[in-house]
Amino acid sequence: MACGRRRPPLYMKRSSPLKEDRFVSFHPHRFCVAPMMDGTDRHCRYFHRLLTKRARLYTEMIVADAIVRGDAARLLAFDPSEHPVALQLGGSEPHVLAAAARIGEDFGYDEINLNVGCPSDRVQSGVFGACLMKTPDLVADCVAAMRAAVSVPVTVKCRIGVDDQEADEALFSFVDRVAPAGCETFIVHARKAWLKGLSPKENREIPPLDHALVRRLKDARGDLSVILNGGIAGLDEAQAHLRHFDGVMLGRAAYDHPYLLADVDRRLFGDAERAPSLESVVSAMEAYIRRGARDGVKPHHVTRHMLGLFHGRPGARRWRRSLSEKGAAAGPDALSRAMAAAISCAAAE
Repeated sequence: MACGRRRPPLYMKRSSPLKEDRFVSFHPHRFCVAPMMDGTDRHCRYFHRLLTKRARLYTEMIVADAIVRGDAARLLAFDPSEHPVALQLGGSEPHVLAAAARIGEDFGYDEINLNVGCPSDRVQSGVFGACLMKTPDLVADCVAAMRAAVSVPVTVKCRIGVDDQEADEALFSFVDRVAPAGCETFIVHARKAWLKGLSPKENREIPPLDHALVRRLKDARGDLSVILNGGIAGLDEAQAHLRHFDGVMLGRAAYDHPYLLADVDRRLFGDAERAPSLESVVSAMEAYIRRGARDGVKPHHVTRHMLGLFHGRPGARRWRRSLSEKGAAAGPDALSRAMAAAISCAAAE
């Protein structure tokens, strides 16, 4: 169900190992889990929130026109525990984006993010995503329209350029045109996007990373919030980048190895609370599956996001196999069965 509007506090209370609790100011984007197509749906976000209370979560990209003309309740419903959670929109028509942003705010999302980074053919055919890097004036118009429609922050997720654009010039000119329209936070995937010849997966891996360029942007535009995305493999790298950026965003590393999120609150926010155990997460997700079954949610719609939970631990292969082998035929006890199989396998190793 949709939740009521709730804004993240500017100052977030941190549990401290010292005798007195302290209030420490953290940027609201200090650590984010990236929006991922066919990945960060509401089931995935509920799972991720069990692992970290602090991370900012994002929906997968949702086409603005689908929200305005379609079943907004089905597309936008989320669990209240997901806060802080941002809605990522895809589109290029300012009035449609404004209408979708307004609906998203009414559903309680804490942020509206515009996708200017996705390179897939499906997105390009709708004239949005990464191809909008070529039309910063249009992006500015879209941002201005959304800012006029909502009171929550409007942010942009972009690349450093596309195709044969010179990245330094493309990124700086894009930001300098879009920021005055009301965007104060740019989440920058530090790779170019090649709109022809590379698949979305290849576009995440083949174009070279240029973290230094994104750092130059932050150094030169200190009044803007710049969040680094792309090629950050774990929390050690994230921690290092936070010396130079307002925040970091992890995508595939967080999705494929989700238990790394269990250490985010302690390492990046100084929380003293112990990380949730694997057993407690599995138990909570099995209860979630049983609740969802009453609304017609199939177990595999949930468990597919959890295949990497045991990554790097004894029994990981048996866990993954147990969840994968039955697929759509998996029952509501799929997780406890997989857990038992993983423990049994680990004990035998």
